[in-house]
Amino acid sequence: MDIFNPGNQVEEKQTIDGLIKKISEYSPEDDFDIIKLAYDFAKDAHQGQKRASGDPYIIHPLATAYNLAEMKADLPTIAAGLLHDVPEDTKISITEIEHNFGKEIYSLVDGITKLGRLKYRGIERYAENLRKMFIAMAKDVRVIFIKFADRIHNLQTIEHLPRDKQKRIAIETLEIYSPIANRLGMGEIKHKLEDLAFKTLQPKEFNWVESLKKAPLSRQNKNIEKIKKIVENNLKKNNIKYESIHGRPKRIYSLYKKLLEKDRDINKIYDLIALRILVPDIQSCYTTIGIIHNHWAPLKGRIKDYIAAPKPNGYQSLHTTVFAEGGQIVEFQIRTMEMHEQAEYGIAAHWHYKEKGHLKIPKKHAEWIKELIKIQKNFKDNEQYLQKIKLDVFGDRIFVFTPKGDVIELPEASSPIDFAYHLHTELGKKIIGAKINDQIASLDTELKSGDLVEILIDKNRLTPNEDWLRFVKTKTAKDHIKSGLNKKTKKFLNLKSFK
Repeated sequence: MDIFNPGNQVEEKQTIDGLIKKISEYSPEDDFDIIKLAYDFAKDAHQGQKRASGDPYIIHPLATAYNLAEMKADLPTIAAGLLHDVPEDTKISITEIEHNFGKEIYSLVDGITKLGRLKYRGIERYAENLRKMFIAMAKDVRVIFIKFADRIHNLQTIEHLPRDKQKRIAIETLEIYSPIANRLGMGEIKHKLEDLAFKTLQPKEFNWVESLKKAPLSRQNKNIEKIKKIVENNLKKNNIKYESIHGRPKRIYSLYKKLLEKDRDINKIYDLIALRILVPDIQSCYTTIGIIHNHWAPLKGRIKDYIAAPKPNGYQSLHTTVFAEGGQIVEFQIRTMEMHEQAEYGIAAHWHYKEKGHLKIPKKHAEWIKELIKIQKNFKDNEQYLQKIKLDVFGDRIFVFTPKGDVIELPEASSPIDFAYHLHTELGKKIIGAKINDQIASLDTELKSGDLVEILIDKNRLTPNEDWLRFVKTKTAKDHIKSGLNKKTKKFLNLKSFK
């Protein structure tokens, strides 16, 4: 994979034969007739339909099925991926799906169909749609896998849609689907969704990060190869078997968020490239990290044991950052193949079935989904429900609009002052008020996703207000306010000294 390409373009021409070949790589014993039947059924149903790009519609369900095969999904899920738009976009009814493909595939397609088409109008208006989604997940978690696969392809081909619809889909992805993928431990899906949505929402920022990382990555790649060989030799000397050692460049959106925390200075990012080492068992993980530390000194506070203490979403790995060759700072991630598959595809990596065909999912994920349903019953009021869900699912980021329609990402509970400083230092310094959704609002108002914000300024204002430090959230705003106040103090002292 090209490390500078987040996968925004579908490069290979996908075919039903290619799909079956892909599935056979991880499930060679399966009978693929159901996949062929689902493809032929969907192709006939969508005959004559075109996508916004002008391509035959069947390209989309086929791409959705490919994405599911990337997750190593089972055959019913992939078949449902091929059929997922048939009841909604063709004359064929959902009952015909059941008649031709049985209850299991019918149930999955029905779950996707019931979710309907979401329309983004700010996260507060999502309550009913989220309720539907979580009910569908509780009934069969595979429904959300199909939704992820569908969304990835829609983002990959999003340039053919009107700009306002592009933004709605991208914001929805970052606010709804990416956090759910994260909670289900599906790291690869989360990162794909984020990078594609980020490129759609903030193309200038995306291109800036992409170009910013090329030079240091190019330099580091040369050293990484040397470091990789040293690790290989040391593991062989100690009779430690390994399945692979490979570089993992930091994803674009993750790097962007880190850059915002580090004053946009890429030299402060230590894990631009991580070396990932896959070993056969847990004992080998700990032995390997010991070998690395014997050769290179670790950075203080950068050793993390997620094997003994997994992340809440089930992620397991050993992380360490060391001073390597030439003083280069390199992060290592050490894990077993099972841990790696769990980190990449989370709950989707657990394809073990009971006799009756029900998916066995990890206890922590099952309990989380049950908790979501419990929240629905306990919070009948949509606003209270969303507040609870946002804490439990959607993290701490919001997305707000400038009057020109540009999308700005900020921490949750950010103020108009945070928004102003994000846009430009002078705008922050001279702010005297704000309009939120065309209504005058105070400067300490907490912004919400979907808000349209207009900054009101006084061109004669020279310094910020010290009181702002009480409620601003971003480091950028805090630093500029403190800097402005320091300059004001120095100027006052100089004038006093002069007198």
